[in-house]
Formats: sequence, structure tokens, C-alpha cells
Amino acid sequence: MPPNKPSPLRKRIAVLGTALLAASLLTVPPATGTARTAPAVYEPTWASVDQHPAAPEWFQDAKFGMYWHWGAFATPEYGTEWYPRTMYLPGSSENNHHKSVYGDPSAWPYHNFIDGARNKAGDWVQFAPKLKSAGGNFDPGEWAQLAADSGARFAGPVAEHHDGFSMWDSQVNEWNSVDRGPRLDLVQLFADAVRAKGLKYMVSMHHLYNFTGYYDHVPSQPTASLKKLYGQLGSAQEQQLWYDKLKEVVDKYQPDMIWQDGGLYLVEESKRLNFLSYYYNQANAWGKEVVATYKDGFNTKGEVYDYERGGPAGIQSPYWLTDDAVSNPSWSYTPTMTYYSAAALVHSLVDRVSKNGNMLLNISPRADGTIPQVQKDLLSAIGTYLKRNGESIYSTRAWTTYGEGPTKMGGGSFVEPRAGTAQDVRYTRSKDNTVLYATVLGWPGSTLNLASLAGGRMDLSNLNKVEMLGNTAGTYINLPTRTQDSSGLRVTLPSQPYSALAYVVKLTFNGPMKTPAVTSGPWRNVNAGRCLDVANVSQTNGAQVHLWDCVAGQVNQQWTPTSAKELRVYGNKCLDASNQGTADGTQVVIWDCNGGANQQWNLNADGTITGVQSGKCLDANGAGTANGTKIVLWTCHGRNNQKWTRT
Repeated sequence: MPPNKPSPLRKRIAVLGTALLAASLLTVPPATGTARTAPAVYEPTWASVDQHPAAPEWFQDAKFGMYWHWGAFATPEYGTEWYPRTMYLPGSSENNHHKSVYGDPSAWPYHNFIDGARNKAGDWVQFAPKLKSAGGNFDPGEWAQLAADSGARFAGPVAEHHDGFSMWDSQVNEWNSVDRGPRLDLVQLFADAVRAKGLKYMVSMHHLYNFTGYYDHVPSQPTASLKKLYGQLGSAQEQQLWYDKLKEVVDKYQPDMIWQDGGLYLVEESKRLNFLSYYYNQANAWGKEVVATYKDGFNTKGEVYDYERGGPAGIQSPYWLTDDAVSNPSWSYTPTMTYYSAAALVHSLVDRVSKNGNMLLNISPRADGTIPQVQKDLLSAIGTYLKRNGESIYSTRAWTTYGEGPTKMGGGSFVEPRAGTAQDVRYTRSKDNTVLYATVLGWPGSTLNLASLAGGRMDLSNLNKVEMLGNTAGTYINLPTRTQDSSGLRVTLPSQPYSALAYVVKLTFNGPMKTPAVTSGPWRNVNAGRCLDVANVSQTNGAQVHLWDCVAGQVNQQWTPTSAKELRVYGNKCLDASNQGTADGTQVVIWDCNGGANQQWNLNADGTITGVQSGKCLDANGAGTANGTKIVLWTCHGRNNQKWTRT
């Protein structure tokens, strides 16, 4: 992020002026359960659309997708994809640039990038990419091939960004790519190209912000058409247009997935429900399982929650998604954009898959339809990794713990990708639970220690073989020498057989993996030396959990882990994040066991205990050590007040 340059998130929050949006972008709402069997017909009610399966099997199997921020907003190749807004902000770098290159926005408005006009140098400027077949640089088939070669299993365009320019043959918006600019149905061209490669087709829709603050510095426009482009029609018309554009995309292109940007809670609830029920009913008619994602305004029963540029700190249920990019801060191409390393992108993908999520990665083509070589190289590196190690990613599921090691990734939205180390391991498993994959984010040397497979934590009596995935898909290096003790499973490795961004060890079992029988016992806080305790030996729902002196056999300190990831006390009460809270400081109590995600906990190899719903750690509040110190949820930071040992 350049110094002193506000991020798009800060700009968005400033424009909307609401803490609610900030909260919705930075934290995942409480998980609300798994959708039931889909009905034959969806009604526009939450009771009906909540029955839609949020993450169908194809989506959970796919793991990795690709999309692109490309449109009229990318034409100036300056600042960020927010140029249509920031060019109107007096004193901004985009405003100064625009006046220098094109003229004052009052005389050279944004829609000149769509309809075309000459800049101060006399050059014609317009978003009008030409197909290669017509002598230009744009080939949607090459883009789709790039997606397929990267290992993406779903792909598609930004069909409309905040600027109000529809990239399809729209009958409800005359500001579209068939009637203006390229005079091409770009969404259809991409649909044909992506599906020809055997990939699922997605579109992303960012059009809500068009009328909820994006153009608040644009003066009132003189015609109804220009008012439509600049979001000035008035709330009722704008909200209907929001729905009509979605319906049009559904009807014309039958997307397998529709991604939407934040702020949906600003749309009337009836419009949101009309969209969801219509999309799901159409999908039933097509015989497709579809995905609708959201950052706010929907819920986790029928839709998939999306973290922008981030992800949870631990395993998150239900299934989730992140949208990220090869670069920061801009989502669209600029000459000065900086890129993440291939290692950071691959390791972030592995981390997100280990935590029960998918990654949707954005690239930034140039306005003429060319894709910069540095972006191609990053996608090629991801593709090379997935060609070799795809069996440890595709069609896998999260294991009981996501991994181990010093590098913490995720923890909310806007947490940048980062590379791990040779001490970092991430786990995935086969759907039938007979294979466990341990991905090491660097070459560990002659011995790999898998702490999560320590004696007492993992029963290896039916382990059949241990192998390393070879340099080409479907080849394996046998690893016959291994020893299990209380510190982990130590596997002897050969000399480094090839150079890679990460290495995968495959453990194959005779039948489903086993876990050792776990009996009740206390959990001692490493920092305080005191135990996880129910206040006043209470068995009342809502009783506070805190620290207290450990007493052998004390019933209110006897916690039993179960196969459902519960921590039970008194037999029928569960450790519970109060009110399904996920924020830092949420109190931890006991409650009747009900199967909720706020009562599910991951017992991690590093000694932390993380909530499945929140991804946050059990924390002795304020690093307190005294009797009565409350136990709360807090963002994991690795210090000893968040570490626990069985005694």
C-alpha cells in the first residue's frame, strides 16, 4: 500500500458513514446451520431460501477460481479500480492526474472513457478492446486457457463494477458493452470461453455501490440516461435496477456462481429475497447447483460468506470463500502495481483449503485485453504446484486441525497473503477419511515432525503407508521410516528430490482414520497454571467459564472432547461462545449441547483451542493469572495465555 494512500476499504466506510458496514466487512456473521434438502420451488422468504444448499459439492471440490477486474474503469490505468469515483474528488491524485491528462471532470467526465473522446494530447481514449480475430489484442479463449492452466476450476468476469457499465447485452441499462464502447457482449464471450475449457462459470456483481455513495461527488446530471450511469435515479428506481440487472444476468448466462460485493443490507429485504428465490428456481429448471456469495445481507444457511482479501484464523464452518488478488492495492491494472510472491499465493491457497474454504483470485488485464507477463508467471507457478499436488487440494476436506507451525495466516478480512516456512504444516484429508495430506510450506530437512499426529492425539494403528508426492502427478516417494511419540510423528525424508513451493506427505490408512479414546480431564492454562473451570460449580446455562486453582477430580474442571468437536462438562453441558459471538472479548460460558458451531472447538497442536465458528482462541482475559479470570474469545496471537495443556 503506498504511503498515505487510503485503502478502498477506508474510502468505502467513509462514504457510507456506517459502522455496520465496517463490521460486516471485517467479521463473519454467526454460522446459522446447514441448509436442509432443497425444495422444488423457492419462495421469496428466508424460511424458503435458507433451505438452499449453500456450498454444493462441486464448489467444495473446486477449491480455486479466477476472475478479473476489467472494464471501462481500467482504461486510465491509474490509481485503482476506484478511478471513476476518485477522479471527482478535489485534490486527490486521480483528480490531479485527470485534469493534467484529460481535463477537468466537469468538461471531460467519466463517461468519455465509455463513449470515447480525445485527451489533451489529442489521442483518442475509449474502452474499446478489439478481438484478435479483428486485429486487436483481446482473446477471451486465451484468458480461459490461462485460468485452466492455473488450476482454477471456476472462472469469470466482473460483469459490472461500481461504475454502472454493464459488460453484457443489457435491455435494462443502455450503458452496456454491446451498445457502447467495445460493442461486444463480453459476459457471453467469457461464458463461451470458460465453459469450453470445462470450468464452472461465475460472474461478480459490484453494482450496488453505484447508487449508495460511489458517485457522491458527481454533480447532478442533466438526462435520465446519465442519471442512470451515475446512480442518481432515486432509491426506488435504483433498487429495482439492482434487481433487474441480476435477473438479466441469470436469464441470459445461467451462471454457476454469482459473487456480490458488500453493502447488500442497504437493498430492501424483499428485493434480496426475490433475487435469491429467482436464481435458485432458475437453477432448478436448468438442473444446476449454484452458489450465491455475500459479505452481508444474506446468511450462511443458503449462501456462502466471502472474506475480502483474507480468511479465518482457524477452521471455519460452514464452508466459506475468500476473494483475493495477485496484487495490492489496486484490483485493476496500473503500471505501478506491486505483486505478491508465488509462494505467498500458493501457501495462502493451501492454508485456506485447510480451513474449509475456497480461494477466488483476481488478475488485472490491461484495457486493450493483454495480460501482463508477471501475472501470467504467477498463475503459471500456481498451476505448476497444482498439477503436481492437486490430489491434496481438489476434492479434499478440512481435517480435525488445520495445521501447525509459527506462521499465522488469516484472522479476518484484509489480511494479506504471506509465505510460510519449512516449520509450517497444513492438513487436508480425503472425503472418505482414509488419506491424510500434510503439506509442508518449505523443505524441512532430513526429518519431518508432524506434531498433530503425536501419540495420544492420533491412533496410527491402521496406518498403511507414508509417501511424498513426487515431481509429477501420480508419482510417489516411499517414506518407510517413521516414529510416533508424545511429540509427534517423525518421518525420515530423503535428500531433497526437487525444488518446489511446498511439499506434500501422504498418509494412507487401512480404512477410516482413527482417533484415540479421550477421557475427561482438566485443561491447564500455560501462562496462569490454573485450570478451565465453571464458576461456582454451576450447571446453569450461561454460567461463566474462568480460571481457578486445579483440583484433582473437581467435576467442574472435567472436560471431555467429543467426535462432534464439543468440550463437555457435567456430561450434558458444552463450552459455548456466548450468544454465538465471534468478536474479541466474547465471553465463554456453558450451555446445553445443541450442535451449534459456537460449541465446536479445535484442539490445535500448538496448544491453542480455537472456536470453529469464530476461528478465535480461548484466552485468559488480559493475560490474567488470578482465580476468577474470565475466559473469552480473542484473535490468536501465540502467547501463553492462549495455550492449554491436558493434565
